Amino acid sequence: MKHLKAFEDALTSIRDEGRYRVFVDLHRHRGRFPKATARFEDGEREITVWCSNDYLGMGQDDDVLTGMHEAIDSFGAGSGGTRNISGTTRFHVELENELADLHGKSGALLFTSGYVANDATLSTLGKILPGLIIYSDELNHASMIEGIRRSGADRRIFRHNDVEHLRALIENDDADRPKLIAFESVYSMDGDIGPIEALCDLADEFNALTYLDEVHAVGMYGEEGAGVAQREGLMDRIDIIEGTLGKAFGVMGGYIAAHESVIDAIRSMASGFIFTTSTCPVMAAGALNSIRKLRGEEGRRLRADHQAKAALLKEKFRKAGLPVMDSVTHIVPLLVGDPEKCKALSDTLLFDFGIYVQPINYPTVPRGTERLRFTPGPVHDEAMMDELVSAILAVWKQLGLEQAA
Repeated sequence: MKHLKAFEDALTSIRDEGRYRVFVDLHRHRGRFPKATARFEDGEREITVWCSNDYLGMGQDDDVLTGMHEAIDSFGAGSGGTRNISGTTRFHVELENELADLHGKSGALLFTSGYVANDATLSTLGKILPGLIIYSDELNHASMIEGIRRSGADRRIFRHNDVEHLRALIENDDADRPKLIAFESVYSMDGDIGPIEALCDLADEFNALTYLDEVHAVGMYGEEGAGVAQREGLMDRIDIIEGTLGKAFGVMGGYIAAHESVIDAIRSMASGFIFTTSTCPVMAAGALNSIRKLRGEEGRRLRADHQAKAALLKEKFRKAGLPVMDSVTHIVPLLVGDPEKCKALSDTLLFDFGIYVQPINYPTVPRGTERLRFTPGPVHDEAMMDELVSAILAVWKQLGLEQAA
């Protein structure tokens, strides 16, 4: 193959930095999550999963699975085309209506993933609004960064959650140019929350649009699981809300919710939507059942249980002297600060203790802040947590890592 050495050199560099990623081959067992079977070269073993984004276990929910079974029996597997060419079913239409209602908007649009939703929408806004300036939080997700880059709009990066820095950037720009502030609610690597109200106030002051990524918050926060903006009573102040169906809702896909004219323009102009085969009806049916369930009493119970489990694990880490990072959300990050030791810690937990938590390293997080990111949920009990803490402490000492004061 031509230029093969360039590929091999790139992989060597990644390995030398201790950030080469190995996928764990998992077999999740229906009804037994977070238990799963991992397949290795020397055989299989049972493990406990601590890093899934299926935060509430909805990927195992009976109502979700029933809806998917009924859809595949009725519609078959795939959608058969793009949304414009035979790929729209009643499940797509009903799901978009449900998502619009969930977020208090007049329209919603489905994408094949949250990444595609961000990339396609943000890149298209630059075409719709000539002269647009996009102000982006420095810790925004890679999909937002890519969409902003491809938009052709001028970019301004403000320090993470720093409203005053953002103000200074806006004040330095032409007051007559269209502006958009792009940020997240839950930042999934640190577990902190964006200052949504303050950013909305600034947007109102300078006539800027607001774009909020609620990927790690939908299903998890708010009376009906619409996200942090719903919890804080701010949904009506957000112009475009982006979310995913692949985390708390337990299925797959992404979406935006906004005014129907915004949705229609994105639908008509976003290449990432127009030229992509639409979400399988089976996925849409499962997501629809999941959203409807999480909007009700069962969802409120699961959300409360989930927050309690996250708080309990944080407390156990602190009492054990483990350097759990400050987090006001369900994300529980444990700082390691070294890529090789982070991977060694993860590997040893997996192979010796049957505990699966993936190392998080550069470029997902800055160098020197490598960590293990735990996502405890309603399905993790206290006995599992005690086993986890004991295992981490044993390996922590083996690796010569420092404990918190």
